[in-house]
Amino acid sequence: MSARSIALFLDMMAAERGAAYNTLEAYRRDLDDIETRLGATGRSLDEARTEDLESVFSGLARDGLSASTSARRLSAAKRFYRFLLKEGVRPDDPAAGMTGPKKARPLPKTLSEADVERLFEAAERMEGPAGLRTLALLELLYAGGLRVSELVSLPLSAFARAERCILVTGKGGRDRLVPLTDSAIQAVSDYKKVREAHLPRRDHTAFRRASAFLFPSSTAKAGHLTRERFAQILADLSVSAGLDPKKISPHVLRHAFATHLLSNGADLRTVQTLLGHADVSTTEIYTHVLEERLKSLVNDVHPLARK
Repeated sequence: MSARSIALFLDMMAAERGAAYNTLEAYRRDLDDIETRLGATGRSLDEARTEDLESVFSGLARDGLSASTSARRLSAAKRFYRFLLKEGVRPDDPAAGMTGPKKARPLPKTLSEADVERLFEAAERMEGPAGLRTLALLELLYAGGLRVSELVSLPLSAFARAERCILVTGKGGRDRLVPLTDSAIQAVSDYKKVREAHLPRRDHTAFRRASAFLFPSSTAKAGHLTRERFAQILADLSVSAGLDPKKISPHVLRHAFATHLLSNGADLRTVQTLLGHADVSTTEIYTHVLEERLKSLVNDVHPLARK
């Protein structure tokens, strides 16, 4: 009967949910695999109890299937048994209380400190207003760990409270003060001397709109440098530095900021504040850096390790 139930379930997914052919085939493969594995318990897919399903999914892990594959198969089983319950084929849902394995969070892509240094060296070789702007952008991005949207839309008044800090408005309209390095402060100071070169010349309305931003644009409707334009600037800079532009983005530099701070002794809460994360759980993607630092600390400092 299981084959008929699977067929009816797939018909429902196609008719009511508009599932594509590849999606339906994926459901079929997942349910067929569960059915095959249930054969060892002497039960069919239609008749399986919760303990039978738990045994099957434990076997997936033992067989080396990835967490994402197990999660997908459990999702298929849950949809299938909800369908049987709704159609009155079964009086219960054996998969209702089951939870899948947690997927490992991918480590953030980052850059080495040496690669970041190469980017700065390439920016310093650039000449004219464009070069000074590129260096200021790079300094603020890496010194402050800003999101690219925060960086390009910085108002000129962001430095008003204290020249050694910048006021950043992040997600949810939350403001935070980000301290800057001496080199970042100097780069912004040098750039401000040529900032007018990037202002619109003829359109008075555009000039007034762009004048409010630290990084104005003579062409963008918003009045400030766009995210896309900055990504292009960073890609060109990567090529000049001899680095692969496909591996470098504004967000990768933000990750580099956090990673390098933690590896050099900063604590997670401080990095959370600087990044503007509302919850420390978001910042915990960087805990692998702390773990490596703690291992080094124990190996280098612990009295027994020294023996």
